Amino acid sequence: MDYPEIKPSPTSTPERTAVLLIAHGSRQQAANDDLHELAGRFIAEGGYPIVEACFLELAEPDIPTGGERCVARGGTRVLMIPYFLSAGVHLRRDLTAARDDMSRRHPDVEFLLGSPLGPHPLLDHLVAIRVRELEGVLDLTRCEDRVPGAGQSEMKMSEATDNST
Repeated sequence: MDYPEIKPSPTSTPERTAVLLIAHGSRQQAANDDLHELAGRFIAEGGYPIVEACFLELAEPDIPTGGERCVARGGTRVLMIPYFLSAGVHLRRDLTAARDDMSRRHPDVEFLLGSPLGPHPLLDHLVAIRVRELEGVLDLTRCEDRVPGAGQSEMKMSEATDNST
């Protein structure tokens, strides 16, 4: 499956548009590092000069701080991108409330809350890849060229069953 190159919309003004990546947050720093690394890769793509990572809870910076950083860096339009799989209570209640609060504090800035990562065909494809990895059918070293990040999620069973967030 070939993936299209993603570029900023020609109607957007990337120099004024900020991307605010939002994850749940974890007590495990390595889990939080994943979002910071995603932000770094997104910055390296060069489409948006303002990219910030933040967390709903359990990690810093929190969402209000992330939003403030976007505004302080000159963002007049903040695209709030949930790093959540589904539109559960956190997205519908907590992230919506955070968006509304930031909109009240910064009436001249547009805050747009995006959809969760799923359901989406690319996520379906990723799940299929993970299934095939565990079956031992997929050669992870060759997969990396086709799917960025493939092969990096292998973990020990003790890590997979650790229920602390």
